[in-house]
Amino acid sequence: MASKDDTQAKAPPETRNVLQFLRSSKSGMKIRVGALNGKRVDYFKGKSAVKALLSPGYAKVKSVPKPKALLQSSIQYAFYLRVDRGAPTGSSTSPRHVTVVPQQQFAQDAYFVWLYEGSQWTTYAGGLLMVALMLAAVMFPLWPPAMRLGVWYLSIAMLGLLGAFFGLAIIRLIFYIITVVIASPGIWIFPQLFADVGVIESFIPFWEWDVPKKKTGKKKKAKAPAGANPEEQLANNGGAFIEEVGDESPEQSRPGSRSARVEEVPDVDS
Repeated sequence: MASKDDTQAKAPPETRNVLQFLRSSKSGMKIRVGALNGKRVDYFKGKSAVKALLSPGYAKVKSVPKPKALLQSSIQYAFYLRVDRGAPTGSSTSPRHVTVVPQQQFAQDAYFVWLYEGSQWTTYAGGLLMVALMLAAVMFPLWPPAMRLGVWYLSIAMLGLLGAFFGLAIIRLIFYIITVVIASPGIWIFPQLFADVGVIESFIPFWEWDVPKKKTGKKKKAKAPAGANPEEQLANNGGAFIEEVGDESPEQSRPGSRSARVEEVPDVDS
């Protein structure tokens, strides 16, 4: 029985290019996480794959066929298989159980589990870089004196920056407490220091009063107190004169109702 890798090796280059595109982040497909035979796997919906093949990014890929019937023909190479999605493995946010179905046919409303990991060069490069860093750290005593001195200066500079940041945070807090006592509501030095902004914007402006920001929204105008003269009402309402009108009785607010009267008229012919 042929293995998964042997089956995938039989795929033509055009199909492999398409699957490589779908498995990469360039496709923009929504990848879900499921559990297949107790292992965590990635799966997707057929509609998401069709949408990716119709995107402008797919047109930039070289040596790719038309997306018509491509997803159906590529199932035979075991890059992905159709599955049924079941209940979650634990809570409602846990990955769902997926099981491979016997009938492998592509459909946009079906789900498919990935058996192809895609290009692994980034994983290999990251692993080699990690090993190189570990070896360099272990062999630090064998480094040339100039390199060890440079690393020492660099570490001292980083520690100095970290200490300066914490010192600035403590100084601004002490200055704020002093200004709250002598000049309420207080002054913050570098008010944007801990804000979600850029490095340069964190130090702009240099200082700012600790004034709470006003909430934007519609505010109802206060009702003028009873007994106030027109001048006071005009000042309280911001230049608008409000005149209170008392409730009128139904007889005064409504016109007199017209009653209809029906009279019997004798028949002339009788």
